[in-house]
Amino acid sequence: MSTSRTIICLLRNDLRLHDNELFHWAQRNAEYIVPLYCFDPRHYAGTYNYNLPKTGPFRLRFLLESIRDLRNTLLNKSSNLVVRRGKPEDVVAELIKQLGSVSTVAFHEEVTSEELNVEKKVKDVCAQMKVKVHTCWGSTLYHRDDLPFHHISRLPDVYTQFRKAVETQSMVRPAFPTLEQLKPLPSGLEEGAVPTAQELQQTEPLTDPRSAFPCSGGESQALARLKHYFWDTDAVATYKETRNGLIGVNYSTKFAPWLAMGCISPRYIYHQIKQYERERTANQSTYWVIFELLWRDYFKFVAVKYGNRLFQLKGLQDKSVPWKKDMKLFNAWKDGRTGVPFVDANMRELAMTGFMSNRGRQNVASFLTKDLGLDWRMGAELFEYLLIDHDVCSNYGNWLYSAGIGNDPRENRKFNMIKQGLDYDNNGDYVRQWVPELQGIRGADVHTPWTLSTAALSHAHVSLDETYPTPIVMAPEWSRHVNKKSSGTGPSPRGKRGPSHTPKQHRDRGIDFYFSRSKNL
Repeated sequence: MSTSRTIICLLRNDLRLHDNELFHWAQRNAEYIVPLYCFDPRHYAGTYNYNLPKTGPFRLRFLLESIRDLRNTLLNKSSNLVVRRGKPEDVVAELIKQLGSVSTVAFHEEVTSEELNVEKKVKDVCAQMKVKVHTCWGSTLYHRDDLPFHHISRLPDVYTQFRKAVETQSMVRPAFPTLEQLKPLPSGLEEGAVPTAQELQQTEPLTDPRSAFPCSGGESQALARLKHYFWDTDAVATYKETRNGLIGVNYSTKFAPWLAMGCISPRYIYHQIKQYERERTANQSTYWVIFELLWRDYFKFVAVKYGNRLFQLKGLQDKSVPWKKDMKLFNAWKDGRTGVPFVDANMRELAMTGFMSNRGRQNVASFLTKDLGLDWRMGAELFEYLLIDHDVCSNYGNWLYSAGIGNDPRENRKFNMIKQGLDYDNNGDYVRQWVPELQGIRGADVHTPWTLSTAALSHAHVSLDETYPTPIVMAPEWSRHVNKKSSGTGPSPRGKRGPSHTPKQHRDRGIDFYFSRSKNL
């Protein structure tokens, strides 16, 4: 087609134009740029251990929206997004042959084995075809080369030590500005159609009006969300107080799905926070957004350090635990039919919307691993399937954490489902929203329907084991909290402040998850 120098920018989890080093590098070094996204069939196969679909309907919809959004953005910059279905190494080989002018294939590096395998195969193809490869690092807040550890093997195994080291010894690099124009595609190159969900063997999901994440995929949506959360509403200034909420869109930043696909850059968020702190206010809440971005970094670097141990049954600690593989228990958990309303509400929200709050994730993971004793990988793979914001390092890192075989300096941390429900859904509104068969039970009693009298249950139109199950397991520590709430069908005294109120003494419980010595969260 052309004898001019063409660079293929292979995009994966970096679906943005802002703060994207690939485009800046290609713009300096190419006459033609081919931004390429491949729908890799391996992403639509089954998970490794339990053969759940790797990409569920909500994430796929979000991905398709993100691809279409990026195409529109590139079209406005005199470019386009070339879309192909196939393995990246095969697609790249075909394009090199077809174009005859490709000098380099460029991509952002990933860290886990399946992604690294793709990178190796692309490099092999390029070596055979005498095409150069250029790679960048762009998925974390702190650049890998700027970590204050001489080698990744020296990365601390405790988050606090990592956080203190990078905060005092490293700097966040500036974000790359958004390019005004991009070099064009080579002439005659077909853009390729964005596939439908059906073409990728998925169903189009229904939109649930109750969702706490009713947002669309794409860079433009991500940037609009940040503007809304920071500059339009100042919601970021109260993030630390509200982030353990359960109902609504604005109790937390909701950046995670866009971060997972690279529609927004962590560096961009960081520099916006710093600007907000200069121009509006700097407090614990604004810092806390950075604190959470650092957790994301940490899990990514842990994956670099430990490799495939992230996915192995014994985890990072090489610890033997007699995990069970009871499918009946797993299905009850998966379907939100455990008989423990706080667990069931969270699992149903996930199944119906592809989203679950951070508070919910900690609890359902603790319930699966500590109360049911099930193989933690069952939970991790279900989350991989269902979560819109699935990020392989954060997901598996957090599951290892919950299972007690990851980066956790303490032994036997276990969440008390009843106490957590009473603390964070003090009036039961969240449970009633997602477990409608319990709507007739008022106040905090909805967290423990099995403790109510036959008359109270009858009044609420609840029949245990008919309309709603009794708990599939009972933990002894629950009983301490059953008696602390009101009996009968009256509202709980804790419940007067509404659905999203986090009791003051529990405001820091999100961080207690990581640092508290208490065994009874």
